[in-house]
Amino acid sequence: MDLIAARLNKISPSQTIAISTKARALKAAGRDVISLSAGEPDFDTPENVKQAAIRAIEAGQTKYTDVSGTPALKRAVAERFRIDSGLDYAPDEIIVSTGGKQVIFNAMVATLDAGDEVIIPSPCWVSYPDIVSLADGTPVIVPCGPNSGFKLRAEDLEAAITPRTKWFFLNSPNNPTGAAYSAAELRAICDVLLRHPDVWIFTDDIYDKLVYDNFRPATIVQVEPALRGRTVTMNGCSKAYAMTGWRIGFAGAPLPLIRAMDKLQSQSTSNPSSVSQAAALEALSGPQDFISGMVATYQARRDLVVEMLNGAPGLSCHKPEGAFYVYPSCQGCIGRRSAGGTAITDDEAFVTALLEEQGVATVHGAAFMFPGHFRVSYATDTDSLREACGRIQRFCAGMT
Repeated sequence: MDLIAARLNKISPSQTIAISTKARALKAAGRDVISLSAGEPDFDTPENVKQAAIRAIEAGQTKYTDVSGTPALKRAVAERFRIDSGLDYAPDEIIVSTGGKQVIFNAMVATLDAGDEVIIPSPCWVSYPDIVSLADGTPVIVPCGPNSGFKLRAEDLEAAITPRTKWFFLNSPNNPTGAAYSAAELRAICDVLLRHPDVWIFTDDIYDKLVYDNFRPATIVQVEPALRGRTVTMNGCSKAYAMTGWRIGFAGAPLPLIRAMDKLQSQSTSNPSSVSQAAALEALSGPQDFISGMVATYQARRDLVVEMLNGAPGLSCHKPEGAFYVYPSCQGCIGRRSAGGTAITDDEAFVTALLEEQGVATVHGAAFMFPGHFRVSYATDTDSLREACGRIQRFCAGMT
């Protein structure tokens, strides 16, 4: 009898984590490695947030809380939704979880049955398809290429919907491309969804505060309030507040779904960390000026990286609206051979050779369900970015 459940054959280990692990191993072995693979800010958690956590510990706030989060934090989440996007969620329509990933797991496991389809535009975050598969759903991948700015077209969404479609995922700004949707761009997508009342919507807005060039992001319920009754609006503290390790994600959704997700969470992790919740309360309700400084730094880094990567032979890099990633095409390098003698047969061979020969860690595009590209995170210091991009230029220039 096999020990390991067959359902685990449906998923793979996170490939972004695998690349970061390999980069750390090379560093530990003495190699000079610059990692551009991690999806987390290089900024420290703001001091006021850290102090709020310390005060919570000293005050003995180290016990269990309500499974779906403390009342104070849920009120703060609801207020943040109202201030940032004009969304009206009551505190009992909010769930707080151990990171955004658990919010997604909760929603999918609570709602999917075998045969249910979930539409996922690609390039997409590596975990979406695997979470859907683990919950017995069927991922339906809809490619969105650089000609449309890596954004889903309404007609492609319409074509992907079938009688089995249960959910539609939208991540804006997007990981891995940084593509973000304006209200005008979402209008056509909302019109399609209005014509299909059985399709639920999961919108992942975790990067919505990290946008550039005065771009104004939007979210589904903000654009079309009539979709509120079948939409999960997810966000969290990880990216905008540099709190990845604190593990706080949250969502607003219709009360029956929130109750189902709460029920599931009660039998998995129970409540998120009480101390992390105290820190998140301060992050969401305290001063927000830290974010604008971080955004200005990211924008300058984005501009540097886009310019340098577009100067590398065989690469083409689109300038994104948000997040802290770029997603350059390496199609011009595929079919060639690196200076170290590696045949560049696909995007995975490209990033593997780049890491081994130049010590730059990135993530191949096939991991994001859109091959021929690779992801670069510019959430690292400017000097390291300049050096890494120079190495990428040399790597590409040395190909034959």
